[in-house]
Amino acid sequence: MDEEKKQKRPRGTGSIFRPKWKDPRTGKLVEASIYWIKYFRHGKPYRESSHSDKVTAAEKLLKRRQGEIEKGELPGIVFDKVKFNDLAEDFLTDYRINEKDTLAKAERSVKYLKEFFGGMRATEVTTDKIKAYVDKRMEKGLSNASINRELAALKRMFHLAAQCTPPKVNLIPYIPMLKESNVRKGFFERHEHLEIREALPQYLKAVSSLAYHSGWRKEEILSRTVDKVDMREGAIRLDPGETKNEEGRTYYMNDEVRADIEAALANRNPACP
Repeated sequence: MDEEKKQKRPRGTGSIFRPKWKDPRTGKLVEASIYWIKYFRHGKPYRESSHSDKVTAAEKLLKRRQGEIEKGELPGIVFDKVKFNDLAEDFLTDYRINEKDTLAKAERSVKYLKEFFGGMRATEVTTDKIKAYVDKRMEKGLSNASINRELAALKRMFHLAAQCTPPKVNLIPYIPMLKESNVRKGFFERHEHLEIREALPQYLKAVSSLAYHSGWRKEEILSRTVDKVDMREGAIRLDPGETKNEEGRTYYMNDEVRADIEAALANRNPACP
């Protein structure tokens, strides 16, 4: 951009121009058909294409950028430079530095998201494109729950980017989640639970009772140690990071569970936690 064809406007308010360059074949100056704008923020110049051959479109863009700067915001061109892949890498870095044990699942979600959004600018990830991604994943036969895990990763990427200093995105797109209908099946009726509980050896009764009444997962129950059981309060704890959604949880025992837990504690090997 050797020259700038400036519109008449007050000094310091920016300018509108069409770039010129010298044609190496003829030696003559050639003027582009597309208008560009120039403006300043903290003394730093910014040049940006209006992508239009109409001066009114360039004026509108310049006014918008100047409005952003007057509000103390970064001009939109800064966000246009951020790629989706940048957000994805920041998302995985967050998993690594926080030593989250679900890193492998996060990497799998990123892999599929990159196949669709990879190479796009972050500003190009709109709700319409997200819906197109959902359609594509549905065509591959994925369940709503599986797609939602990927959408949750996408949502987390944008929230992390917005929390950066300076922010990497100025807008978080609306990401519609799908309705999940994968209701668990195969629950025992009360009498079935009691029949099985009575047939179990004493050391498994507490496991059976807690599973039936709490609905906790097998690994959540079998990993409980004595320090997670408060008999005075009648509570059993799952600490943050120990659950699938990484949120803590507390179960308050009923009489059946309390009796089975008390029996398990009374008969346990003191050397076993």
